[in-house]
Amino acid sequence: MATAPHPTCLLLDIGGVLELTPDTGWLTRWAERLGLAPGTVNCLLGETWHAGSVGDIDEGEVRARVTAALHLDTPQVDAFMADLWDEYLGSPNVELLSYVRELSDRQDLRIGILSNSFVGAREREADRYRLDALVERPEHLVYSHEIGILKPDPRAFAVACTTLQVRPEDCLFVDDAAPNVEAARAAGMQAHLFTDNAGTLTRIAAHLGRVGQVGQGAA
Repeated sequence: MATAPHPTCLLLDIGGVLELTPDTGWLTRWAERLGLAPGTVNCLLGETWHAGSVGDIDEGEVRARVTAALHLDTPQVDAFMADLWDEYLGSPNVELLSYVRELSDRQDLRIGILSNSFVGAREREADRYRLDALVERPEHLVYSHEIGILKPDPRAFAVACTTLQVRPEDCLFVDDAAPNVEAARAAGMQAHLFTDNAGTLTRIAAHLGRVGQVGQGAA
């Protein structure tokens, strides 16, 4: 009896890839508004950012820590969090999102997302960009704040493969951070460093064009 072919996988980052997230300068503006030296806000909230990225705290605790660290009242905290999410969510990479949506109907392809994230991201990204619709199952959207592991930790790639039920060598991982791309390759995946849509679309097409051809070089 012939064995079923292993599924081909496309694994994508969000920020800087599916979402365009340039620095908006919001932390600098808040430091100026509060009479603090540049970089102070990040210093005061560094532990909060990390805890939110690995799911150690919920959104309510984030607000409480921001309030205490910066001595903000409720309207100020509301404005601070709105600025945070404006930069975090950025704007949609329309061309790439449209391309991936077209691929989502392919029966020979498993699409997943692996993102270093922040508590609250899943709901907001589903509401604004329908990222949940890109994947077959909710768990195929793998967030660091839900699994408690940040890229480039190799365990993050292992979790993604286990969740998607794919082999690392059948995956193409796309990320805008070189350390994450290098870590994916070390984990046995093919990987592509996102710098623009044209190169990324070409690389994805090449990956899909060699379904089942294991061991070929990665761009």
